[in-house]
Amino acid sequence: MIEARNLHKRFGAVTAVEDVSFTARDGVITGLLGPNGAGKTTTLRMLYTLVRPDGGTALVDGVDVVQRPEDARRALGVLPDARGLYPRLTAREHARYYGELHGLSGAVLDKRVDELIELLDMKDIADRRAEGFSQGQRVKVALARALVHGPRNVLLDEPTNGLDVMSTRAVRTLLRQLKAEGRCVVFSSHVMQEVAALCDRIVVVAHGRVVADGTPDELRARTGKDSLEEAFVATIGSEQGLMQ
Repeated sequence: MIEARNLHKRFGAVTAVEDVSFTARDGVITGLLGPNGAGKTTTLRMLYTLVRPDGGTALVDGVDVVQRPEDARRALGVLPDARGLYPRLTAREHARYYGELHGLSGAVLDKRVDELIELLDMKDIADRRAEGFSQGQRVKVALARALVHGPRNVLLDEPTNGLDVMSTRAVRTLLRQLKAEGRCVVFSSHVMQEVAALCDRIVVVAHGRVVADGTPDELRARTGKDSLEEAFVATIGSEQGLMQ
């Protein structure tokens, strides 16, 4: 389980996250939905210890990410917004390297890497160096790195960005499998179809604050709209009116 409690972050004169609170539970896919610049990526970065919050608390399975960052990282699998591959390593070597960093070795590591190569349909690139990979191929490798150690909690920043239709379907299948295994899954997106297809719970962020939190049905009922897209637009529109 992942908990954000009154998270706050400023960069100079800019407030990126003003007051974000939500709980992402095990066996549930939680979506962070919001327009570009809403604070989604900064929130995720605080949760996975890359950025230190100026205020508030973030917990991963009860572990404070500021006080015990290494323990929190062990329980997390992260797909950051910057994929950051090593160009001279193959897709397989990337997964193996990250598995070794998390203490895996031998037959256990080999089996896990092979499973991910199959699951993410990477057989054609498994033993190719990452230099020259397409955006979609880079995302697949980054996902394999994030999941190789079997984390209980998964944080994904726009996981299907740059993927073709078949790769997107594979990622959706993967996320549903993680949910079925009882893992906590949080992903950010501004793609309404993605959120509607996957999320059990949606946290809408605007201007660095949570402006709505609930199931898709609850968000539609709250705004009186038939579609999730219309409910989102109504929520963001109401928030912008309050800010003026």
